[in-house]
Parts: sequence; C-alpha cells; structure tokens
Amino acid sequence: MPLTIIDPNTALIVIDLQQGIVSLPTAHPIADVVRNARALADAFRRHGLPVVLVNVAGGAPGRTERPPRSSAPFPAGWTDLIAELNQQPADILVTKRTWGAFASTDLEDRLKALGVTQVVIVGVATGTGVEATARQAYEHGFNVTLAIDAMTDIRPEAHDYSLAQVFPRLGETGTTQEIIDLLNQRSAGQ
Repeated sequence: MPLTIIDPNTALIVIDLQQGIVSLPTAHPIADVVRNARALADAFRRHGLPVVLVNVAGGAPGRTERPPRSSAPFPAGWTDLIAELNQQPADILVTKRTWGAFASTDLEDRLKALGVTQVVIVGVATGTGVEATARQAYEHGFNVTLAIDAMTDIRPEAHDYSLAQVFPRLGETGTTQEIIDLLNQRSAGQ
C-alpha cells in the first residue's frame, strides 16, 4: 500500500547498521542505505520523535537445516553501531539476538510507554532483520511503514520478494523523501 500518513507518535527503527554487517556485500549500495537511514534519523530527531537503533549480537538457539555461518564469537567492534547514524543520548538502543527487534527485548513496552502507534523500519537485511521486525511490529498492533530506499539485503531475491510480496501485507511503503515530506507536512499542519 502506498504511503498515506505518518501518525503523530511514530518511531524510526534502524535495523543492524553496525560495523560487522555494513562491510558485507549487498544487493544495493550500502552507502545509499546508510545515507537514507541517517536522513530519516535526523528528521525524526528534528521532529522530536523516537529513534530506535538496533544491533544484533547473536542468534536464536534453535536447530535449523542451514546452520549459522559461524559459532565463533564476533570480532571486536562487530556489533558497534556505525558512526554515520550520529547516535544521540535520547536514542533508544536495542540489542537483539533474534532476527526481529521485538522478540526477547523490551522494545514493544518502551514504544507503547511513549504512546507510539506507528513505526518506520529501515536497515539490513531486508528479508531477515527488517522483515522480521516489520512482522512483529504488525503483530503487536503498530502501523508499519517501510522506507524501501533505506534497506538492502545480501540476497537480491530476498530483498525483492520482501518488497513485492510481504511488505504490502504488513503496512505501507515509501521512499525516504516521501516519509520526510509527510513528517514535515504533519508538523506544518499542527
């Protein structure tokens, strides 16, 4: 569904833009994703809206047919958020150990305590961390918006599938600029 509205209490959730992940090869240039995520974070902060910065520091413990790439500990600095996000003291920090940012964290409670009704989700990887977080947000009753030019995946087919088949069932999609324009219009109309 095309982007129609930004709720008065909307939060930005930035998924896994951290040192160990942004260096991986991606379907779309990571520099563009980072630039757009930063533009959204700056806009949300300017409008006094919450910014959630999420990193991943592990994985769910269950058995799968395709085991994790490695069971070795992450190298030093791997989980550190990238400096380009311009982390601020008021930002909400979440460390996850699953694909989605809501599972096994207090993110839902923290956002609901702030009266948040909508989330805008960006980051890496489209078909795992972003999609899982969007699914969980939708299931928790948040209106979901996905900034399609502020996300990518290491697997082009996963990125494309999420955009075409999954995201339209979970919420609305739009570009970084469309979201910023709606934030500005909402503020101008108050």
